[in-house]
Amino acid sequence: MSKKKMVVLGAGYAGLRTIKGLQKKNMDLDITLINKNSYHYEATQLHEVAAGTNPGEKISFEVKDVIDANKVNFIQDEVTKINHEANEVSLKSGKTVSYDYLVVALGFESESFGIKGVDEFGWPLVDIKTAEAAKEQLDKNLKNYQLSKDPKDLSVVVCGAGFTSIEYLGEITNRLPKLADKFNFPANEVKITCIEAMPKLLPMFSENLADYGVDVLKKRGVDFIVGTPIKEIKESSVVYEQEGELKEIEASTIVWTTGVRGSSVIGESGFEERRGRVMVESDLTVPGQPNVFMIGDVSAVMDEESGRPYPTTAQIAMAQADHVVDTMERKLAGQEPTAFKYNSLGTVASLGNNDAIGHTMNKDFKGYIASVMKKGIADKSLLQVGTPSVLLKKGRFDFYH
Repeated sequence: MSKKKMVVLGAGYAGLRTIKGLQKKNMDLDITLINKNSYHYEATQLHEVAAGTNPGEKISFEVKDVIDANKVNFIQDEVTKINHEANEVSLKSGKTVSYDYLVVALGFESESFGIKGVDEFGWPLVDIKTAEAAKEQLDKNLKNYQLSKDPKDLSVVVCGAGFTSIEYLGEITNRLPKLADKFNFPANEVKITCIEAMPKLLPMFSENLADYGVDVLKKRGVDFIVGTPIKEIKESSVVYEQEGELKEIEASTIVWTTGVRGSSVIGESGFEERRGRVMVESDLTVPGQPNVFMIGDVSAVMDEESGRPYPTTAQIAMAQADHVVDTMERKLAGQEPTAFKYNSLGTVASLGNNDAIGHTMNKDFKGYIASVMKKGIADKSLLQVGTPSVLLKKGRFDFYH
């Protein structure tokens, strides 16, 4: 009797964690992993690449360093469509891969919300390539100021004040003095503005932590404009609405971090979705398709307490992956799957290398101790999706730097 084919799409936190679990369990499955890149990258650290704190190589490692080639077939290709009626996955190369069980963990894309000019003039931070492009744009403009003397070249606008935005602001404000020395521009004339449509900053933290985080960034020169929806992105300016009036701020560097959506492949494949996310069953399968799991950024899992879906984080993605592995073990043993349960271990946001805010173990943390926790979380992630060898090569051990 031939083995059942299990295909995992994506080698992000959810996909690679699933593969690790399946390998460890030695299930009677023919396992295939499909990912467009040869590497996994730590998406929670993209802001460091965009700010120039760390190169892309520091936050990534090769998929082959994790998978067991005797147990998993790795295909480097891009998924273009999922035909869930034929149980097939179509790839950019023109090939198709059939499956009996499918784990969709295709990750996220930048969300423009239909705002004019975003795709043309905004610099998103969704993968290593886009983060590197944002860094190059920033460095180019700061360097160019020597010749242009144009204030726009010293103006940076960050659109959105979510996790990525705040962490990027923390990194870039820390790096500015070094950049000023390198490119010979007046650091005191740099203008960094963060524009946020919501009226409150860092709502996921207590008021005390949120105030601390905002105050730290303000002292470093960040100007926050809140409760102001962005209306248009132009080549060198951002148009926003404040108290019913359209205003415009000029900048040569416009970083777009207002939000993300799940992979566009989800909608193009005919799944019932909203912003690239599918509301899954309690066992993380797609409604009506018990052989298809949807996890990570392409899934929506309802939090019964809040009545809203859980935020899509690396933490919940890896918890989902573990649940998929457990469910597959149960399915192969003829047992009923259990419902996915999620208990958040806490949240930490960096404000640069040695500063952060966080809430865990029912306590608030800020400053240096929170930054150590943040790096510890990054190292734990490397173990969860990687290996001890990956941790030694890529880990964050600069606790005193």
